Amino acid sequence: MKKCGLTWFLFLFALAPLCAQTESPSDLTLDRLFKSGEFRSKGFGPARWVDGGTGYTTLEPSRARTVGRDPSREKQGGRDIVCYETASGKRTILVPAARLVPSGEEKPLHIADYHWSPDGKKLLVFTNTKRVWRYHTRGDYWVLDLERHELRKIGRSLEPSTLMFAKFAPDSRRVGFVCKNDLFVEDLAGGTIRRLTDTGSDRLSNGTFDWVYEEEFSLRDGFRFSPDGRWIAYWQIDAAGIETFNLINNTDTTYPRLKPVLYPKAGTTNPSCRVGVIPAEGGETQWLAVPGDRRENYIARMEWAANSDEVVLQQFNRLQNTNRMMLGRRDSGEVRVILTERDDAWVEVHDDLKWLEGGERFIWVSERDGWQHAYIVSRSGDEVLCLTPGPYDVIRIVHVDDAGGWLYFIASPDSAAKRFLFRVSLDGRGEAKRLTPEGAGGTHSYQISPDAAWALHTASSFGVPPTVSLVRLPSHRRIRVLEDNEALGSRIDALDRGEESFFRIAISDETELDGWMIKPPGFDSKKRYPLLFYVYGEPAGQTVLDRWGGQYYLWHLLLARKGYVIVSVDNRGTPAPRGRAWRKCVYEKVGLLPSQDQAAAARAICARWPWIDPARIGIWGWSGGGSMSMNAIFRYPDIYSTAMAIATVPDQRLYDTIYIERYMGLPQTNREAYRLGSPITFADRLEGNLLIVHGTGDDNCHYQGVERLINELIRHNKKFTMMAYPNRGHSIYEGENTTRHLFTLLTGYLEENMPPGPR
Repeated sequence: MKKCGLTWFLFLFALAPLCAQTESPSDLTLDRLFKSGEFRSKGFGPARWVDGGTGYTTLEPSRARTVGRDPSREKQGGRDIVCYETASGKRTILVPAARLVPSGEEKPLHIADYHWSPDGKKLLVFTNTKRVWRYHTRGDYWVLDLERHELRKIGRSLEPSTLMFAKFAPDSRRVGFVCKNDLFVEDLAGGTIRRLTDTGSDRLSNGTFDWVYEEEFSLRDGFRFSPDGRWIAYWQIDAAGIETFNLINNTDTTYPRLKPVLYPKAGTTNPSCRVGVIPAEGGETQWLAVPGDRRENYIARMEWAANSDEVVLQQFNRLQNTNRMMLGRRDSGEVRVILTERDDAWVEVHDDLKWLEGGERFIWVSERDGWQHAYIVSRSGDEVLCLTPGPYDVIRIVHVDDAGGWLYFIASPDSAAKRFLFRVSLDGRGEAKRLTPEGAGGTHSYQISPDAAWALHTASSFGVPPTVSLVRLPSHRRIRVLEDNEALGSRIDALDRGEESFFRIAISDETELDGWMIKPPGFDSKKRYPLLFYVYGEPAGQTVLDRWGGQYYLWHLLLARKGYVIVSVDNRGTPAPRGRAWRKCVYEKVGLLPSQDQAAAARAICARWPWIDPARIGIWGWSGGGSMSMNAIFRYPDIYSTAMAIATVPDQRLYDTIYIERYMGLPQTNREAYRLGSPITFADRLEGNLLIVHGTGDDNCHYQGVERLINELIRHNKKFTMMAYPNRGHSIYEGENTTRHLFTLLTGYLEENMPPGPR
């Protein structure tokens, strides 16, 4: 149900009548948007701080033309790894692309990612990657010895592109990795590969995760070296007993092929999870004696607890309304609970646990007082100090400067759509101070150096592409611009755009919702315009954010130019920084309360702005937003005339355990809540225009749900339009021309069924 990040960048369009033959800088055509590449934004990096912050490295296209080991053979290719001195900006090529050419090859390795060894003398390169579910997490790894100029492949005797999550041991002499669900360690001096586990199979994984843990807990890399490098703590996931969901590939061969996915649907058997510690030199695993049924609890986070003797765990019960933080002994497996978080709805999983003072205390994030705040907790759990009191949410911890005594975090006390950097003293005295300049709006993110003296600062806002700068902290003084996206910004500025604004709309005496609006160029308030809502609306994401929206934003501009008013509203239950009650009032009401809020917002907008045509109101969304779009047009046929629902979940009972049970409870005990939250329940109410779009290879929101919905619509003799994309996944981007075709379809359907332009 969550929107995949890839779909924010993949867009489309193919039907010739929609495209103008002649284009000017002020025009935004489908061909310009989806064929030319001129509206792609540039980033910086991946960047890595080195030497505590005195320098940073990044990737740049190689300026040298020599490729291979023969200087007489010249051919452009590859990227250099370049180091910049932070203070002066002095540039040094640390690793030229020519040094990353394997023996017998002509071209340098394509660097998908890279990491420096702890001693700074070796480089680990991830390349030749392959996709596993959502992300490219399997591939080949190579190590370059910077002193000897030796390049060697890790796991040379193993099948190509089967290694996962390779990382240096703390001593820089070994690399650990996962291959085919087992753990390995390779000695870099002699090339000896040591297999640590031998139980890996299609249903049992060591050091990595199954589909549902990856999708819902964002867990992929499942092993950790101890600080002294002698031990490895790792997850083991046993999927025995989970039902297999078969995706069907009908197109690539004469007879269909099945792609099995071990997928626990709501209320069914969960995978079993445990954590153990094994010697890095090989030996027996000491399993931690975590209490409770391993299938009815989740271990959502695990790290070494600031030493090599204890591991810290976060264990969630199946309902995810209790999180027990535990310390587990490496030697005995003994486990003790030091902190417990409970909530009447659900407890969030956070990655903000940071150790202080050599492990004596730690940073913790909690909503225990009704707002999400940062706390300092003693190792025993007996002492708890709130660092950020007040009626606002800490959105994310960015950095902990233990030596300097500061906590850096992202918050936005006055606007749920923005993001700014703050810091507060670790002694609990004094108020948090905003470091992002007061005059700045939009969204700001930071990659802070280990010494907290510098930060790589990325800033963007609605309709304004990102810029990346080096800033000095805490003054936030800009030292240099690293990427300004000047060319893209000029193209955006040249477009013929209407007014863009943020607003709040009251849907009751107690509740106001945040929204943004894009008006058509040449807007005339004396006429009436069609209104298109862009929606997500579930607890996994916001849409009303003051940041660069990429090609979604540009496509909305294109529609506005055709004569549509585009609006997005965040209902209650979205993860906006507006307090716990705002976010969690949706418990057991996903699909129900959000669609009520969206409908109330539509009514309020029509009442507030009489230039909206109430006969032409449409809604579209992807994943959870697709479900919301169907809920809207099914439940409120008097408001919405058109809906476009992409990659949706028509029946909540068909979605996975971890996500849907977190927000809706168990279907066995909350059957009525599941029924009322599912669009399929109200399919008989459809009166307007409905377009359903789905990939038949979607491993996340299964095509099965759409087929059930189609049957229900047929049963009630409802007219609708359906487009299936064979073998495409949740993001519907695989295959030539897919994304372009998809958005051509959406644009054409909207124009045909909800004609644009003022009346």
